[in-house]
Amino acid sequence: MNLVFIYGPPGVGKLSVARALARLTGYKLFDNHVSIRCADSVFDFGTEPFWRIVGAIRDMVFEEAAAGGVSLVTTFVYSHPQDLPGIEQRCASFESRGGRVLLVRLFCDRAELERRLPRPGRAEAGKLASLETFRELLTRHDLFSPVPGRESLEIDNTALAPEEVAGLIASHYHLPAA
Repeated sequence: MNLVFIYGPPGVGKLSVARALARLTGYKLFDNHVSIRCADSVFDFGTEPFWRIVGAIRDMVFEEAAAGGVSLVTTFVYSHPQDLPGIEQRCASFESRGGRVLLVRLFCDRAELERRLPRPGRAEAGKLASLETFRELLTRHDLFSPVPGRESLEIDNTALAPEEVAGLIASHYHLPAA
């Protein structure tokens, strides 16, 4: 059982790569934004109850997937260092049951990232699509650092298609084809 944890800044292509990897491996996909959309339907984004619900949903999904032996691909915007405890908890769900946690840090050229961010459909999907908001977010959060204490496969996907990145991940981690 594997947990493929794809992380990086908003707009880098995490979900596109995760979808391609899920198709390639047959793993289930848990899009980080599912929990956000659920909580946002009731609570204002960023409030304490919003984050409690988001965290609870994520924790339950990881716990149940691990308990059921379900290999999973997931996406996440990692903010260093405040997100580390949640990452460690979710990784422990799989590792405590004999699963592997396979971290993948996606990054791309800053100009390319800012070109991708305002693409149509991102805002409708509940994703960050404002360059102004993104730039302001970077003044308060480190969204580019790797998760410390764990090895991450680091991939610059500036000029790579999601299917190519998925292939690199599958090859590096010796993941089975569906």
